[in-house]
Amino acid sequence: MTKIRCRGVLFDLDGVLVDSTPAVERVWAGWAREHGFIPDEVVKKAHGRPSLATIRELLPSGDHDAENREVERREIADVDGVIPLPGAMELLRALPPERWAIVTSCTRPLAHVRIRAAGLPQPRQLVTADDIKHGKPDPEPYLKGARFLGVSAVDCIVFEDAPAGIRAGKAAGARVIALRTTSSDVELQQAGADWIVDNCAELFLDSPQGVEELFLLIR
Repeated sequence: MTKIRCRGVLFDLDGVLVDSTPAVERVWAGWAREHGFIPDEVVKKAHGRPSLATIRELLPSGDHDAENREVERREIADVDGVIPLPGAMELLRALPPERWAIVTSCTRPLAHVRIRAAGLPQPRQLVTADDIKHGKPDPEPYLKGARFLGVSAVDCIVFEDAPAGIRAGKAAGARVIALRTTSSDVELQQAGADWIVDNCAELFLDSPQGVEELFLLIR
């Protein structure tokens, strides 16, 4: 087993705690077809980044805010098949609630919808696209998440599934556990992942109650 010591844990949402892939693919594929893009390429580009960043890149002359509102509306309305990923519920319940946060590229309304749809515990600390100026792969989201926990990002473990998110975590100074839910091992390694696992079911907490440091074990 691998034993990892940290003081805080920062989780991405989609592809790490929640399986929202079918809904994400339905929404972005539909949007791509409407605008004459190749759906598979748009879906891959959109994953792990704020929607607005993808829209600005693909439609440089478009009405970005209006397009973003429409994508968000569709994503909020589509929760069919949104479920917790293996091990997510158990790991969140095992961690002290003040020691973990969710750091997502979703907007705040969409994040709450998916957290509720999957039945996950509500985080005390939540960083969304609405709370930052620069989205992943910029380190700002994870630096903010660490501040919310009152610790340095260097003392945090980031859970990610997308190369953009891995790069954000590494740029913030954190160590990153990558999940094989959406990207290949090669892509995860190239982005800088420190460890690669199938899902959160491969991890469990091994920390005596009241101890300031957390110890995560990878099976």
